Amino acid sequence: MSSVSHVTTGYDVDPARSNSLVASAYTEAEWFRADIKTIIGRTWQWVCHVEKTREPGSYVTAEIAGHPVVVVRGRDSILRAFYNVCKHRAHELLSGEGTTTRIMCPYHAWVYKLDGQLARAPHTENLHEFHVDEVCLDQVKVEEFCGFVFVNLDPAATALCEQSRDLESEIRHWAPDVDKLTLGHRLTYDIKSNWKNVVDNFLECYHCPTAHKDFCDLVDMDTYKVTTHGIYSSHMADAGQSANAAYDVSNATVRTHAVWWLWPTTCLMRYPGRSSMIVLNIIPVGPDRTLETYDFFLETPEPNEMELDAIRYLDEVLQVEDIGLVESVQRGMNTPAFTQGRIVHDPQGSGKSEHAVHHFHGLVLDAYSRGFA
Repeated sequence: MSSVSHVTTGYDVDPARSNSLVASAYTEAEWFRADIKTIIGRTWQWVCHVEKTREPGSYVTAEIAGHPVVVVRGRDSILRAFYNVCKHRAHELLSGEGTTTRIMCPYHAWVYKLDGQLARAPHTENLHEFHVDEVCLDQVKVEEFCGFVFVNLDPAATALCEQSRDLESEIRHWAPDVDKLTLGHRLTYDIKSNWKNVVDNFLECYHCPTAHKDFCDLVDMDTYKVTTHGIYSSHMADAGQSANAAYDVSNATVRTHAVWWLWPTTCLMRYPGRSSMIVLNIIPVGPDRTLETYDFFLETPEPNEMELDAIRYLDEVLQVEDIGLVESVQRGMNTPAFTQGRIVHDPQGSGKSEHAVHHFHGLVLDAYSRGFA
């Protein structure tokens, strides 16, 4: 494995002087393991919209950094998260999502209350120094943030609302009804590229005039502005004023393209149309494999005609273009022809600048430095 000093080579805090991360950070298995341990396992990860955990007994399971986790609303209405692992023989407790009055292990029927406390363990009455009331599931940090549920495996993590500072007020300014939206559709993708390439591509529109000509008509690129903050960046543009080949926005009630990237793998998008929020969840799987889910949260469970067109455009055009780009970049990074490239920087913060990519790379390198200190 290369040293941290090797992957910081060429990086400068000034984006106008900086190179990108070195290719080995995107291709070597050792750095992927570092990503999981020092980044994914220590940061706030998106799980679901709050609608799935509103009622007592409602739960959602997830896998975070390779670890099974369950988020559950207790009888006391408190939202908690636990490692989804039985304290007896480590079997996973719940699967999928739903509603329950208790958490019962499907292996040996140990039963836990919704607050994680063990309530019953069959045939343990003859065990020495074993007390049911002393056993409890291991908790994981959980937070409701901007209408969504996030978890963090790091027990020392500070609250997401503290880390992200003004992000919640910014999102709620543009999407005041985000808590009331409901899931209307999900798209899933399996991509042959490192997750950091996927994030890099998301964070700049320098490639848009070349690769996304339809998108450049959907939004007014002259108004596209990218601003970086502590652990997030915002990407704002007005809707285009002329007809476009993406989807018809002539009757749109939302006229702003508002997008937020939240370190490290959550992207919140509000496209022109009806009130909505699209959540892109980027899931690292291997050095050259990434899963994505696109969840469309809408005013109604059924997309309207404009939203169906938007979903088709994103699925059949925009994602096809972006996946082709990042998979090509991954192949190129695996050759001896590329080590790292220059960051293209516009001090005015336009969408055609790569300063948000540079911002992301700085956060990655900070995480590496802390993880290997």
